[in-house]
Amino acid sequence: MLNSDQKRAFIAVLLSGVVLFGWQYYFAPKNNENTLKTTVKEEIAATKAGDKTNTAAAILSASTPTSAANQPMTITSNTLVNNGFEFRINNDLSVTEMKNPNSVFSFSSLTDSSLPLKIQAVTDYGPLDLFFQMEQQGPNKLVGKNLNYGVTFTATILENGRVNFNLSSEKPYKYRFIFDAKEKKLDNGQVRQFALFGNDVKHIEVTKDKEEDGTLKWFGVDFNYHLFAVVLKEKTPAKYKTTTMGQLIIDVPTASKSFTGDFVFTKKNYDSLIALGDNLHLSVDFGFFAILAVPILRGLQFIHKYIPNYGIAIILLTILIRLITFPLQYKSFKSMKKMQGIQPELQKIKEKYKDEPQKMQKETMDLFKKAGANPLSGCLPLILQMPFFFAIYRVLYSAVELVGAPFYGWIHDLSIHDPFYVLPILMGLAMLAQQKLTPQTTVDPTQQKIMMFMPVVFAFIMKSLPAGLVLYIFVSTVVGILQQTIVYKMAD
Repeated sequence: MLNSDQKRAFIAVLLSGVVLFGWQYYFAPKNNENTLKTTVKEEIAATKAGDKTNTAAAILSASTPTSAANQPMTITSNTLVNNGFEFRINNDLSVTEMKNPNSVFSFSSLTDSSLPLKIQAVTDYGPLDLFFQMEQQGPNKLVGKNLNYGVTFTATILENGRVNFNLSSEKPYKYRFIFDAKEKKLDNGQVRQFALFGNDVKHIEVTKDKEEDGTLKWFGVDFNYHLFAVVLKEKTPAKYKTTTMGQLIIDVPTASKSFTGDFVFTKKNYDSLIALGDNLHLSVDFGFFAILAVPILRGLQFIHKYIPNYGIAIILLTILIRLITFPLQYKSFKSMKKMQGIQPELQKIKEKYKDEPQKMQKETMDLFKKAGANPLSGCLPLILQMPFFFAIYRVLYSAVELVGAPFYGWIHDLSIHDPFYVLPILMGLAMLAQQKLTPQTTVDPTQQKIMMFMPVVFAFIMKSLPAGLVLYIFVSTVVGILQQTIVYKMAD
């Protein structure tokens, strides 16, 4: 016999069955299209609510009648090859692999994601994954068809590694591109970023939350001297946003029956990017002093052509830069020599008016005027070097030529920091020697101690920066000391 709890459970199940079948018979919609819309909307709502599972297969399954025309729900991969380049894409339009024989690092290391890029069609129900029946037409071309939405996808890999793609349909569709990447920063300061180019290049860290409208020509992931990008046929109005989850979402708001672009994965060699066209070379960020940075890069390349060591090229180019700026520095060095000559008198003024700061300042300035010395002359050489410093900094930080480029001894890669910090220490010592040689323009002992401590601080800051950059500063400082010494002797 059933006890009271079992009876209640049995009655509950029975009533549930009656309600369920009664609803299906009397109230459930008979129109398959209405059922489809309800199912799709529920799936989209689940996705927007943060459901991490892939609902695309379920949506397409609900939208496809049971017939021979059904699209495959399983993920399949297709590979195109040409001239050592390789491109791999799944039948749901997710790009999983690109190989470039000239690259230094792998495609997977560019994003650290299993799905670096996915393309979706924006339908009446929102962005959806479309599954294609793929057919490979030789090693270079791929054709896919989605019968449910009437979309055809073609991809062709060219000899330079660019992959042309086209999405065509009888009905116009909008498209969405989703890049996925993980946050990362390397020891040499390289930060994984999203890069977008319309009228100028924008770099956005991959976990930054940002949303904007604009006109875009290309967009993608920029990291560790490599670029993976989608290049559009022409500049196109678009909405883009980045998320804290490491996604770049590009929405093209204009529906079209034919959408064309290229996939590009390349090492950011400046000349190779120029050859690829579409202003991809602007992904190499030379900063505000690009007008100087490009000639500096050309100079490094020219010297390396005859002396195949970028460390030697940096040294020779540094000497050349110091010689070019020497005429402007000459007057500054002469003024500093005069400053050196009046140091004893400055000390007397300090002792005489130590309790009268204003009087001390007036007498000091009168002495500078009488001697024809400029108290700011010591700053001029630094100011003159700053544009070159920033320009060569951007070159040595951004130019892929230095990746894996050895110097001598323990320095096997000029694009990363000195593993034993020898160059930063030598640079600090050289700056200290230059500080000793340069006359002090202040009589305040505290300020003098701070100035003497600056080389130590600067060496500490530079310890993690590329060895090529530290080599430049070290050589520039040594050459500056020699120039200053020569001018001092000539002045005597």
